[in-house]
This record gives sequence, structure tokens and C-alpha cells, in this order.
Amino acid sequence: MAELSTTGVLRPAKSGRASWPDVGQRLASVLVLLCIWELAALGLQSKSLPSPLDVLRALWEELYAGELLFHLAKTLFRVAVSFLLAMLIGVALGIVMGSFRRWDSRLDILVVLGMNIPALVTIILCYVWLGLTETAAIIAVTLNKIPMVAVTIREGARTIDRQLLQVASVYRLSRRDTFFAVYLPQLYPYLFASARNGLSLIWKIVLVVELLGRSDGIGFRLASFFHFFDIANILAYTLAFILVIFIIETLLFRPLASRLTRWRT
Repeated sequence: MAELSTTGVLRPAKSGRASWPDVGQRLASVLVLLCIWELAALGLQSKSLPSPLDVLRALWEELYAGELLFHLAKTLFRVAVSFLLAMLIGVALGIVMGSFRRWDSRLDILVVLGMNIPALVTIILCYVWLGLTETAAIIAVTLNKIPMVAVTIREGARTIDRQLLQVASVYRLSRRDTFFAVYLPQLYPYLFASARNGLSLIWKIVLVVELLGRSDGIGFRLASFFHFFDIANILAYTLAFILVIFIIETLLFRPLASRLTRWRT
């Protein structure tokens, strides 16, 4: 489909999908990395650096035994719940802080404290106060992410075009329609930035939470493999989760971001 440019010339519309050359370049980068990995493994001949084939073999064995899917599902559940809670609370705080200077002054110190308290401290305190429970694990992860989401959304709320809101008022749009049709679309770039950053950070914190106080999940399995110096399985579980996150990014975040921010192009 074509679109009309500012000069009156039709040009191809941007679809937001990766072209075949882009896909080829990404695959080529992965192949180069695998080749370097394989050469390093052959050169060192050490158990500390298994070859890609050894890692894939370990991945298949864990997948076939059912262990990988079980622990992966547990980790993904914690990531999903923590991610949704952090985004909902963080977005609400960010909008309030970016829209009202009084609330920004009141909450800013709390956000700064939250951003600078180490994740490990938050995890330990939640486990001490709430016990080694699923609730404590999710709260610990959520608390670590909320301040970063709030700061990102606050910056977006400060850049909202007030003239567009005035136009909506002139046309007598309801508050609901104004929020979803005029206000929220201007925050989409900041929402997706915080979501992508949040997902990459949350799953790492979840692994620490599982390592310290859970009896299942990828973090728990990594701790078990560490005690036996099983590098192949450590890399296999890491690779499995990275692939899942990559699929989420490719099939969900990128197409959704392209569709929702198309009006800016």
C-alpha cells in the first residue's frame, strides 16, 4: 500500500516488518557468533566452555525429560505477573508525576530511593518479612521495577502536547475518549521503551529471586547446576529463556509498537 508524502508523491507505506535483508543480516550475526564459540571450544578443550552442540544436546535432554518446560513455565509465570504489576503501577505513578508538579515533588524522593536500593536487598527483605513464599518473590521483583517505569513514563507525560488536549476539549470529547485517543497515543514510545527494558530486567531479577528462595524455576535449576559445575546445562537453560524472550520481542512487542506508533510517521 502507498501513502502520500508531504511533497504530494506517493511512496511505499512502512509496514514495520523486518525485510529479508535485515533477517539475513541477523542470522549471519548469529552464525558468526556460533562459529567463534565453536572455535573457542575446540581450542580450549575444556569443560568450562562446552561447544554449541553440547549445549543443544543438554537442552534436548532437559526438554525430553520435561524438566525444562516445568521450570520454564514457573519462571515465565513469575515474570508475567511481576511485569504486569510493575507496568500498571509504574505507568499510573508516572502519569500522575508527569502531570501534576505537586505529586512529582512528593513522590520523587521515593522513586529515587527505589531506583538506588539494590535488588538483592529488596529480595532479602521481602523474604525476611513475608517468608519464602510466591507472594514475597513477586512483590520483590515488582518493587524493583516500578521506579524505572515511573521515571520513563513521567518524562513522556511531561512532553504531552497540550494543544491536542485543548482540541479534544473544543470537540467535547469525554475524558475517557480524550485519554485513550489523544493522551495515551503520545505515551506509546515511552510505554514500549519501559516495557522492553522492564522485561529484560525483570527476568534477570526473577532468576535471583528463584536462586535465593524458591524450589523451582530456572534460577533454582541454575543454582543446582552451579554446584556440579555443569556449564552445558547452565547455558542450555539460559539459551531456552533467551529464545522465549526473543520470540516475545519479535512476535509481540515489535509488531504492536509498529502498529500503535504508525500515526507518527
